[in-house]
Amino acid sequence: MVTYKFLNVIENCIDCGGCFVICKGQNGVPKGTARVRVVTINEGVPGEKNVAISCMHCTDPPCVAACPTGAITKREDGIVISDKNKCIGCGYCGWACPFGAPKYPHDLPPDLKEYEGIMDKCSFCVQPFVPVVVDREPKPRCALFCSTKCRLGGPISEITPIYEEMKAGNMGRLQERVV
Repeated sequence: MVTYKFLNVIENCIDCGGCFVICKGQNGVPKGTARVRVVTINEGVPGEKNVAISCMHCTDPPCVAACPTGAITKREDGIVISDKNKCIGCGYCGWACPFGAPKYPHDLPPDLKEYEGIMDKCSFCVQPFVPVVVDREPKPRCALFCSTKCRLGGPISEITPIYEEMKAGNMGRLQERVV
C-alpha cells in the first residue's frame, strides 16, 4: 500500500509563492482562500526560515476526530479528504488542526455560493475546490512546481530518501533524481 505525505526542507524555501499560485490554478481555489501558504519564522532575524504550510495529511489526523458529521476522512493511502456535501461549516476541524489547514471561504462569486462557509483544504490535488466525482491522481502540484524543491510530496517511500539527501546537503547527487 502506497502512503502519501508532504515533507518540507525549510532551509531551501525562498518564499517565491510558486506553491500558492500553482495550487490555486490547478485546483480552482477562488480569491480570498488558499490551500497552501508560506509562513516565515523569525522574520528579519539571521536564520529566518520559510515553511510551506497546508494539510500535512497526518498519520492520526485530529480534524477527523473533531468533525461531528464525518465529512473528513482519511483514505487508505493516507490522504485526508473532506466531503463538502457533509460539511456544516462548524469549524471544529479548524480548531483541531495544528497546521491551520481548514479554510471556510466567504464572499465567493455567484457560481460558487453553495460552498460559502464550507470547509476547504489541501486534498493532495485529488479534489479541486469544486468537487469532482472521480478523484484525480495524487500529484501535489505545489511539490512538482516548487522552484527549490523544498516542498516534497508523494509516496513516502519515494520522498523520504530525497528529503534525507537534501538535509544531508547532497544536492549534487539529487540533480538527476529530483525533476
